[in-house]
Amino acid sequence: MATSFEKNLEQLEKIVQTLEEGTATLDQSLKAFEKGINLSRTCQAELDKAEKKIEILLKENGEIKGQEPFDE
Repeated sequence: MATSFEKNLEQLEKIVQTLEEGTATLDQSLKAFEKGINLSRTCQAELDKAEKKIEILLKENGEIKGQEPFDE
């Protein structure tokens, strides 16, 4: 899980850098943007899974007692 998350995040950072440079063609930029959106959704889903797992583990240990949920 962590390896794919890290790789996806690295790819997303490269896409952002490429788009910020502004050297790609419109078609290349659109394709990169689309890939970036998909990577962003994938990373967010992984983070959501990790957050839920942490909450479950803390609840099992009785460590969550009226605490605020993680910020989004």
